[in-house]
Amino acid sequence: QVQLVESGGGLVQAGGSLRLSCAASGRTFSTYNMAWFHQAPGKERDIVAAISWFVRIYYADSVKGRFTISRDNGKNTVYLQMNSLKPEDTAVYYCAARGSAGLGQDPTEYPYWGQGTQVTVSS
Repeated sequence: QVQLVESGGGLVQAGGSLRLSCAASGRTFSTYNMAWFHQAPGKERDIVAAISWFVRIYYADSVKGRFTISRDNGKNTVYLQMNSLKPEDTAVYYCAARGSAGLGQDPTEYPYWGQGTQVTVSS
């Protein structure tokens, strides 16, 4: 069982930066594949970035070159550094974890979720 708690969301102007954090409980964090998803009002929950336990990384095309996912296994934490933010990045951002192999891109592949943190980018 893994419990996830996100933090770091907020209101920022276009072009600004935010750093999201996701703190995980449990001794086996280092073996989990982690991901960030986002969901805007009226839209589906979509993958933003994912990082495997051995640091293989995936980014959605919309965030490549702007966002960076990383993990610190010693702190049981995964991060999402978001730079050059755009109004279309506005959404609730969720941290997710899975114990199975591979970088899943579908939210149904992740059994563990945080409560979400709101990111709002003003124009």
